[in-house]
Amino acid sequence: MGQANAGVEVGAKAPKFDLESDAGKRTTLGDFAGKWLVLYFYPKDNTPGCTREAIDFSKAALQLEKLGGAVAGVSKDSAKTHCGFRDKLGLKFRLLADETLAAHKAYGVWGIKNMYGRKVEGTIRSTFLISPGGKVVRAWSGVKVDGHVDAVLEALREAKAGEG
Repeated sequence: MGQANAGVEVGAKAPKFDLESDAGKRTTLGDFAGKWLVLYFYPKDNTPGCTREAIDFSKAALQLEKLGGAVAGVSKDSAKTHCGFRDKLGLKFRLLADETLAAHKAYGVWGIKNMYGRKVEGTIRSTFLISPGGKVVRAWSGVKVDGHVDAVLEALREAKAGEG
C-alpha cells in the first residue's frame, strides 16, 4: 500500500482520460482541474468489497469536498450498470465506465492478480490522489478496503498542508 503503480509514478502528470459517467456524460481529467481528485479503480459493481469501498467513499464525500476534493470511481462496468449501483447505494460521487480498459492500462491497474489462489487478469484495486494541477501525489496499489478511505483522507490533509 502507498506504492506507485507500474503505470504512473508519484510526481508525474496524471494520465488523461475521457470516460462515460453514470450521469451519461463524458468525463475527463480536465473536468476536475483546480480540485484534488481521488480517482479509484475497483473491479466490479455490486460485489462485496467494491460495495464496501463505494459506501466508504460516499460517506467521506463531504469531508473530501470540504478539503477541496472530489472522488470518482472507475471500473470496466458499463455506465448503465453504474447507474443501478449508484442508485442502490445512494452514492454521492461519479462512477466512470472504462469498458475498453484504456484508463486502467494508462494508470497501470490492469494486470495479473491472485484471486482465491489462482492467477487471473483483472483490475488491481488502486487509488490515486491527484493534485489540482494534475500531478499524482499519492498512489495505492493492491488496496485493502478496510481503513483505506481514512488513509486517503489523511494523505489529502498532508498534501494540502504541504501546499502552503
